[in-house]
Amino acid sequence: MSDSPPLDPNEHLITSFSGNMTTYVKEHILLAALGSLLMSGVLMYVGNPYPWTGIVGAVLAILVRGLYVAKEQLGFTWYLTNRRLIGPGERAILLDNISKVNTIFSAAQVVTGTGDKYMLKYQADAKVTQAEIDKARGA
Repeated sequence: MSDSPPLDPNEHLITSFSGNMTTYVKEHILLAALGSLLMSGVLMYVGNPYPWTGIVGAVLAILVRGLYVAKEQLGFTWYLTNRRLIGPGERAILLDNISKVNTIFSAAQVVTGTGDKYMLKYQADAKVTQAEIDKARGA
């Protein structure tokens, strides 16, 4: 956590959240499997004599996408302090402004009082991330 963002006086870092490679790979395998089923089903429905190409196409598409965005997605780190949740791109959410933290698959979704939503993606355990944020905000 040595590369944490600058903190205000009397603000201290509680923890940080980064994407997890194992979770990232598992989600992409799931996406490839679902895409394979969907595309093969569509090809069978339209009468294509080669529905197996849906499997190949879906797996290749998800593989290329996964490799292309892995470094970016796994490089995002969010920092939780006693006052705020600080994200990539100089995003900062005051803990008092967080109205709810949801989990969606491997992501923790932070919802603010104004309705803005932020995703902490590919968490090793999204429920633990949710609990840490809720604990810091006194929920």
